[in-house]
Amino acid sequence: MSVPVLPTISTFFIVLSAVLVAIGWILVKQRKIEAHKKTMFAAAISALTFFIIYVSRTLFIGNTAFGGPDDIKIYYTVFLVFHIILATTGAVFGLVTIYLGYKNNIKKHRKLGPITSVIWFFVAITGVAVYALLYVIYEGGETTSVFKAILGG
Repeated sequence: MSVPVLPTISTFFIVLSAVLVAIGWILVKQRKIEAHKKTMFAAAISALTFFIIYVSRTLFIGNTAFGGPDDIKIYYTVFLVFHIILATTGAVFGLVTIYLGYKNNIKKHRKLGPITSVIWFFVAITGVAVYALLYVIYEGGETTSVFKAILGG
């Protein structure tokens, strides 16, 4: 079994972003503010790299439908929709948190940062799970438009 290159690379970048967020969290707890800023910027660039690869693949190649057993497809679909909602929420929280940090609104940044980080950790974990279900545990189904991949057809 071989795994597809672009989904593997994009999944790497989403995991890297979560690892960098964890490192950034540790750095800020140690009061290493400049290192925190640089690490969180790298985490944002890593997440953006994931997003660019994902959107490019979706537009030019399509998305891969679930190729596992039909009796668990509904569970996969619900999980995928949960992941997409979580990822969208995490991205919005991330942008707001970064903005607050760069605008030096530290009070709001400190309040939102930990929430954003936890959401992002779950985004990375569920993203790896989606990747594993699509390409590792089961062989991917048909690669088609995002709507057909999610809704079937």
